[in-house]
Amino acid sequence: MYKALLRPLFFLFDPEKIHHFTFSLIKATSKVPGMAALFRSLYTVNDTRLERKLFGLTFKNPVGLAAGFDKNAVLYNELANFGFGFIEIGTVTPKAQAGNPKKRLFRLQDDKGIINRMGFNNEGLQAAISQLKLNKGKLIIGGNIGKNTQTKPEDYTKDYLECFNALHPYVDYFVLNVSCPNVGSHAKLNDKDYLLELIGAVQQANNTFEKQKPILLKIAPDLNDIQLDEIVELISETNLDGVIASNTSTDRTALKASDARLKEIGNGGLSGQPIKEKSTRVIKYLADKSNKAFPIIGVGGIHSAKDALDKIEAGADLVQIYTGFIYEGPALIKAINKALLDN
Repeated sequence: MYKALLRPLFFLFDPEKIHHFTFSLIKATSKVPGMAALFRSLYTVNDTRLERKLFGLTFKNPVGLAAGFDKNAVLYNELANFGFGFIEIGTVTPKAQAGNPKKRLFRLQDDKGIINRMGFNNEGLQAAISQLKLNKGKLIIGGNIGKNTQTKPEDYTKDYLECFNALHPYVDYFVLNVSCPNVGSHAKLNDKDYLLELIGAVQQANNTFEKQKPILLKIAPDLNDIQLDEIVELISETNLDGVIASNTSTDRTALKASDARLKEIGNGGLSGQPIKEKSTRVIKYLADKSNKAFPIIGVGGIHSAKDALDKIEAGADLVQIYTGFIYEGPALIKAINKALLDN
């Protein structure tokens, strides 16, 4: 139904506007008596064989929703009815910010991809917390955190710590988003010395809580082998809990979209099928190089059950979808979970 009826209709409209409309639609529909139960019956696969134990957490299945979809934690309770094993909210920054000027979200339909330069638009830390207080405990929630665009370089760590400390009671794990190509001063966030400083500060804050929360690092798909070796060393040195591979890409090679169309769109991070192989390569390299010394969440270009299985075979312990969810609909979650049981 989604691919045959809803997607063609949704794709007639501006991507960002339809995103907000879809949120309102899911929210309203889920309030209709019996609809939440209907969604669960259509899309949820309940089987203990799907459970995954990582970071001291038990995921009811390994298929999650990546950060960026439910930035402000307003829809995770309703999205849980579509069969996800976990949902990552954010990226959350200390202060609310509008993000980059519109238009900033673009579909590449022939490529089954999306280019965005949203720029960490979100309603801020306190708005996210007020929503997370409404958590009905249906599934694991991750908190993806970042810095405000206007924050000075010397205060980057302060921004991450503010988000970490305030969100700590409300999320099950954290992701340090240091690899988004759509925020200023991107270079410093990828400097190994700075990452050591940032991770150390967040871990120190974590130790002040009675119960520590897992901390993961989200990395770019465009890293070369030398940079990936540095990531492996970084995880080893800091004992970080894991990696999410990967974020969006700035690479535009081998796209079906015309050069004119890409020029018209301009800068932004590419997600979806065009980055599938890149992401899988990064996962495999990290898994092989580290001898699977740390968990990996695989994300990037998962549009089918086979795409998810390829990520897991490469070394991912869990997977996340985002662009695939937009193109394929909620049936993709069920298809992946059923394929996992069949394999």
